[in-house]
Amino acid sequence: MHHSDDSLLEHEASAIHEPRLWRDKGWTARVIKNEDGDGWAVEMFRDGSAEPALVGPWTMGRNKVDPKPLDATAHQTLVKTAAEVIRRHEQQLHAQLNKQTSFETESGTVTVKLVVTPDDFEPFGTLTAVDAFGDVIATVKVQPDFRLTRDSAARWAAAGFDKIR
Repeated sequence: MHHSDDSLLEHEASAIHEPRLWRDKGWTARVIKNEDGDGWAVEMFRDGSAEPALVGPWTMGRNKVDPKPLDATAHQTLVKTAAEVIRRHEQQLHAQLNKQTSFETESGTVTVKLVVTPDDFEPFGTLTAVDAFGDVIATVKVQPDFRLTRDSAARWAAAGFDKIR
């Protein structure tokens, strides 16, 4: 059966329901030989992603040799687990990239936020001071590994919110 390239590409994104390859609802589950040792593993890929979101052990089938075949129920469960892993990872990343602290001044509470902009070449941080009314007092660029603490924020304020060396 011959395909033109177009129909092959279209087919690429459509559902696949095979014992060791199950693609549906934006996710592909692939059962593979376990690299370290015997048995089987399953990889979960989100469509468009080259790296698996999840790699986990996979059950043997009845004959104790071949992997248990994938089915809709198994796929559904794997999708839930993989999506949860990604969500946790994103929350963790968000927490790493966004920090804030606040301290009291004579004119009320000042909140200082650090947002790190990830970049392969030049990641940087942005430090923003906001007053009690939510108005921005100052904003400066900082090193991406700038340690935002109540002390470092207060020192920045005491220095008149100047650029941080």
